[in-house]
Amino acid sequence: MNNGLTISGRNTLTASKKIFAVWWPLIVGLLILYVPTFFDLATGIWISEDNAHGPIILSLAVWLMIINWPNMLNRSEGEKGNVIGWPISIFGLLLYIVGRSQGILLFETASFIVLLIGILLVIKGGEAFKAQWFPFFFMLFMVPLPGSIVIAVTLPMKMAVSFVTEHVLYLAGYPIARSGVILQIGQYQLMVADACAGLHTLLTLEALGLFYLNVVRHTATIRNVVLAILIVPISFTANVIRVMALTLITYYLGDAAGQGFLHGFAGMVLFLSALMLIITTDSLLRFIVKTRVKKYGNPESTR
Repeated sequence: MNNGLTISGRNTLTASKKIFAVWWPLIVGLLILYVPTFFDLATGIWISEDNAHGPIILSLAVWLMIINWPNMLNRSEGEKGNVIGWPISIFGLLLYIVGRSQGILLFETASFIVLLIGILLVIKGGEAFKAQWFPFFFMLFMVPLPGSIVIAVTLPMKMAVSFVTEHVLYLAGYPIARSGVILQIGQYQLMVADACAGLHTLLTLEALGLFYLNVVRHTATIRNVVLAILIVPISFTANVIRVMALTLITYYLGDAAGQGFLHGFAGMVLFLSALMLIITTDSLLRFIVKTRVKKYGNPESTR
């Protein structure tokens, strides 16, 4: 048995070396193309609070690709490349050329994902892509969105978060009132900013939830589907918790505390509360599925 494992490990290592021998010129080419792109992102929009999730998404996607690599090699062993990868690769290059030359970050960043998919299909085929589809999908969350879309979606989201925050704190007995996205609590006036309740925050929390789903890898289909759907209201609730925390910090400690160090702390509250809500919801779903299995004898796994 140990010999079998050793041989299997050697075969995987040998296959990885063969793949690297094919990939290294492509890796060099990708570095030449995209080092300037990611440098511009790292010194540009990724510095802003709205897009600070970009490098995190990229790092997690690369990590997922690495841990999926042995599975990809096993699934695609003996399979030839898929010709559909060529038009996808050409489309990716065109996206890069247009995006880089015209300064369209949406096209330039998206071309990285499209080009990687095309190259993978050309070299290893469809089974390799099936093994790595989630990291590619996950990277979509780092693609900068057009400002017009962000503005159109962000305003109603801020209105909704402001509305819920006002009513919850009012029911809790706080002297709070609202005008649009401006909250008045006591002597302080706060405006709900894009970074507190905007589209970028929602997308970041969505990415966090989907990453959690991919890592835990439940086998119960209904549990995966329901949890994926509930990520949207969970993200909204986490946004409300963050705005409520900032509002109460300002009310008790003053405007300087609300806008200073504790504003960053409220950002940590956002992600921690989102993670706790996801884990709590997942635990509740696990309990429901287990109860269903005991009652109806459903053989589907509850993991």
